[in-house]
Amino acid sequence: MIYTVDMTQPTHINFTPETVEEEVSQNIRTILTTPRGSAPLARGIGLDYTIIDEPASIAESRLIAEVITAITEQEPRASVSEISFKDDIKDSLNGCLAVVVKYTLVEEE
Repeated sequence: MIYTVDMTQPTHINFTPETVEEEVSQNIRTILTTPRGSAPLARGIGLDYTIIDEPASIAESRLIAEVITAITEQEPRASVSEISFKDDIKDSLNGCLAVVVKYTLVEEE
């Protein structure tokens, strides 16, 4: 089954997720929203945010690689199947890049 984490949709943190899918999705959201080096006692979690200073086409390519690497290393229960970006002119003008990650659970494969 393919699951989706859409960073344009609001969500709430659930400290007692009822399913593995909910826990993995929440972990992926945490990885995507955390700048690497900013989490005390877990400096390796997150993404390299220096990529956002690159031109858009280069940033997208590097960000895809960064997201796949980060999720593979930091949430091994997820296998990324697709990464896309929502093209919203309002977000682009504000310097936001909205990521949508589709993944499967490794144990389901």
